[in-house]
Formats: sequence, structure tokens, C-alpha cells
Amino acid sequence: MQRLKTRPQFEAALSQRPLARTVHFSLHCCTSADSDLWLGALLPKRWAKRAVTRNAIRRQVYAVAASVEDRLPRCVHVVRLRASFDRTQFMSASSEQLKAAIRAELQQLFSKA
Repeated sequence: MQRLKTRPQFEAALSQRPLARTVHFSLHCCTSADSDLWLGALLPKRWAKRAVTRNAIRRQVYAVAASVEDRLPRCVHVVRLRASFDRTQFMSASSEQLKAAIRAELQQLFSKA
């Protein structure tokens, strides 16, 4: 699995309709000429204000994607954060409860794909 790095790569995938959605995430997919799996995570500051939270979510995205890599189609995927996690429920930006909730929702997202 390779990671997306440039703006045009992200824009190409985001121009397509979402392949799957959950409460907090959406998964966009775009076919590419390359026959490899590409993955990117788009986490706006609007939905995750603290860098600690964005980095924790990003690490979870790549970890869950690596665990289901063999089931994903070979194309460009972008996981986009669509809504914020409730700060009253998850007090710490990198708590184990938050990581478990993110992991469960990402597994649900990738299973829909």
C-alpha cells in the first residue's frame, strides 16, 4: 500500500462520489492506471482541532487499512473525516476509548467498501 502525498492525487479521488459512509468518515475511491493500492487520509482542522487527535486518527486509518488491504480494490482511496468526535465523551485527544471508537468505525467503513 502506498500513501497519497500530492494535492492532485487527493483531488482526483475526492471528485468521485463516496464509496461508503459512516457517521464520522467517508471513503472515496478513484481508479488509477497503476495497479497498486493507494491510500490517503484527509482530516480537516474543522473536525479535529488538535494535532494530537488528527495524528491519532491518521495512524488508525493506516493501521486498519493495512489489516484489510487484501480485501480492498486496487485503486486510489481517500478516507475523509466528515464530523467531529464529541469532546465531552472523549476527554483526551488520544485516549484508548477514542482509538477504539475510531478503529471500530473504520472497520465498518472498509467492510462497506
